[in-house]
Amino acid sequence: MNLAGSIKAVLAGISLTVIGSLMAGLGIIFHPLVLLELFCLILAASIAFNGMMFLLMVRVDDPLVPRAMFGVLNTLLFYPSGAMYPIASFPAWLRAIAVVDPFTYIIHGLKAVILKDGGFQAIQFDLFFLFVFGIGSLLIATPLFKRTL
Repeated sequence: MNLAGSIKAVLAGISLTVIGSLMAGLGIIFHPLVLLELFCLILAASIAFNGMMFLLMVRVDDPLVPRAMFGVLNTLLFYPSGAMYPIASFPAWLRAIAVVDPFTYIIHGLKAVILKDGGFQAIQFDLFFLFVFGIGSLLIATPLFKRTL
């Protein structure tokens, strides 16, 4: 289920990144190394978000709850990510949230690759955090599943 969710998320992420870059007039998107960096970043992001939702919804029985919860979490985690305002201008409590927010690392990685052409050095910690966060949340959630048919 997580693999299928990650594949869908990667395909959607690549499509949105290419379309958004074309609309913004960013020609850097067509360099092979940049495409590889973006693919790795989108893959790590999809694993992190699927793992997070998997962990949060492991014991939920109602199929509508995950959709509603993801909408709320998407909104709440977007604002401290640094996408709209620089993290340095946040109060201390919001900076603490930004440190553990996976959106922060995705936004930083996308800015580093698309806007600054930073290369793998600029996103290596972002990739590390996202993969560890995603795999860690999957490993925590797996034993919590109900073992009934």
